[in-house]
Amino acid sequence: MARILENIGKDLLRKNGITVPEFSIAETPAQACIVADRIGYPVVLKALVPVGKRGKAGAVKFAVNIQEAEKAVCELFGITVRHFPVERLLVEKRIDIARELYFSMTFDNSAKTVVMIVSSEGGMDIEDIASRHPEKIIKTSTDPRKGFQQYQVKEVCSELGLTGKTLLKATQMICQLCLFYEKYDLNILEINPLVVTPDGDIVAAAVLMGVDDDALYRQPELSATVEMGNDRAWRPLTTLEKEMIAVDAAEPYRGTARYTEMEGGDIGFLCGGGGGSLLVYDTLLKYGGVPANYTEFGGNPTETKIAGLVKGVLSKAGVKSFFMDANITNNTQTDLVAKGIIMAYEEKGIDPRIFPTVIRLAGVNEVEARRIFSEAGMEYYGDEITMEDAARIIVNKMKQVYGE
Repeated sequence: MARILENIGKDLLRKNGITVPEFSIAETPAQACIVADRIGYPVVLKALVPVGKRGKAGAVKFAVNIQEAEKAVCELFGITVRHFPVERLLVEKRIDIARELYFSMTFDNSAKTVVMIVSSEGGMDIEDIASRHPEKIIKTSTDPRKGFQQYQVKEVCSELGLTGKTLLKATQMICQLCLFYEKYDLNILEINPLVVTPDGDIVAAAVLMGVDDDALYRQPELSATVEMGNDRAWRPLTTLEKEMIAVDAAEPYRGTARYTEMEGGDIGFLCGGGGGSLLVYDTLLKYGGVPANYTEFGGNPTETKIAGLVKGVLSKAGVKSFFMDANITNNTQTDLVAKGIIMAYEEKGIDPRIFPTVIRLAGVNEVEARRIFSEAGMEYYGDEITMEDAARIIVNKMKQVYGE
């Protein structure tokens, strides 16, 4: 998943006719104070990092004069917010607030619908509001091919208690945000707070945006500015994770490959994509195994893509074994998977007869895959054993080689 820093997001919103506060970027404490003076007090100073909940993390400060600004910027520069070091600040004009609302749009992968969530209250306590006062949260969805219609948006805004000109302005703003979400292939758009000013104007005061990284080829304006990450562990990408993104991108039309590093762990883990892979991961934990990564593939990747992925799995420091488990699949050639794994072992100079290795794989061309694994000396199983059996086997093999 690729996230967009708030300054980029607000630039895009402004270009698309959506009102945002006046803002600028500062890369040093001195520059931040100069910018604050130019914009005019009061100002808001925000850590420019690609994560939400910055307010609760102490990464948003307010200043009404130069003394407060100097103190705030010194506190912000150099801190770390959810693994991201703060190296730049967003300095913006603090707007007058009559009311804070909440707005977000995302995609429901299960239902295949676009979901809009709004609330009559916004701000950094939105999660507490959602849990304690669910009646204040309005959730609606639509077919992405149709999008939200103006009458639907107006009904939602009316449920928020908006009336008169404010109702009309909020309806117009949210309709613009719906079009914006679609235009830039976003998978998350959050405006919190969506501010109603004392004059009844609507302003997008804080923005969190994420774009579907599979659609970046359609978004040249964004591709050079996004912050890459993944939806399993949002933090700065490791070197290996960046390398695995490149492996996947090198052959974009043949299968998918995803790699996420876990802290610690000694089992190099590869699985076929889908819900079953999560069960395999949990089963490893159940029997005392500690995966060093969560890595999955799908969609009939080439042997080259598999080889690149497996080399990444084996390259993480501390990996002492390799475990591959995939459910029976009818859209992946198991012999290509086998060739890719063997290629990676050969290029890494690893002997599977010594290095604990267990493969469980079944599907198209399984007979050929079994032959390839057998000739390479790899312990291979098809559907004659369960995923639990396979997890127990790799954990026991590690105990035999490395002890308890």
